[in-house]
Amino acid sequence: MEKLANEIIQGRRLTKEDDLSALLTMELEELCDGADCIRAKLCGNRVSLCNIINGRGGRCSENCKFCAQSAHYHTECEEYGFLDQEILMQGCARAEELGLDRYSIVTADRSLEGEEFEKALQAYEAMHRAYPDMKLCASHGLLSVQSLRRLKAAGISTYHSNVETSERFFPEICTTHTYADKIKEIQRVKEAGLSVCSGGILGMGETWQDRLDMALLLAELEVGSIPLNFLIPIPGTAFAQNEILTQEEMLRITAVFRYINPTAYIRIAAGRVYFEDGGRRLFCSGANATLTGDMLTTVGNKTAQDRAMLEELHFEIGETKRRMK
Repeated sequence: MEKLANEIIQGRRLTKEDDLSALLTMELEELCDGADCIRAKLCGNRVSLCNIINGRGGRCSENCKFCAQSAHYHTECEEYGFLDQEILMQGCARAEELGLDRYSIVTADRSLEGEEFEKALQAYEAMHRAYPDMKLCASHGLLSVQSLRRLKAAGISTYHSNVETSERFFPEICTTHTYADKIKEIQRVKEAGLSVCSGGILGMGETWQDRLDMALLLAELEVGSIPLNFLIPIPGTAFAQNEILTQEEMLRITAVFRYINPTAYIRIAAGRVYFEDGGRRLFCSGANATLTGDMLTTVGNKTAQDRAMLEELHFEIGETKRRMK
């Protein structure tokens, strides 16, 4: 595996034409060491930190089986309309104070339209004026190129749209929109001149081949930020009884995504709570980015703890050097 890691560092890129079975059978420590070496050589030693806020709670029209906010399931998810600008500004101010790189508003539903979309634009414009160094990201479902361009004009740099899994497995988790819808959205994001953040959820019942296929697709699409979520089964959802992935599986998944996407931010999102130390080993297995603070409907890792852990691993905090206020 050291030979393969060195080949990737020298410019080789894995494709669907390659035999990738070694990534699944290689001794875990060796695989993770190779992934960490690829990360260090091709991405450097900086780690990207971002925070998200749930801009609107519940009542989502889509039937994604993992989601607490879907109207198709009976969960204890809080329901509320699009947040007031003051609340969103406070979250952005806190992210700036903590020295985070990115701040994102996320809304669950097929799309964000009408008055709520206009409110989002106003909030982004206000945050961009007040905190020009903060990279603003957005996640509002399936939008038109025109709407995406309006987001960019309001200060958004990156748009998030997870593919979630492989094309083969996607119909098993959602039937209210298609995998093709996801791909077309990513293409529209690029057409609008925005960077793409797209990854998925692992532990929904997919096979290892599904995981490889998702990683390969994201490489083909040249996605620069890949969030990996390890499923947290939520009572009331269709996946409430899913078996939780082992830590070894999570580490191998992280390493595999690094081998296939050697220059991307591999961004650990939900599921770090399964590790008592905040997922320290994930950042020795190819990861170089993470969501910090609370997630959408589950608790995340606190930022102070994350900073201490990452500094102990000799990471430099931030995509670029920033001063905490």
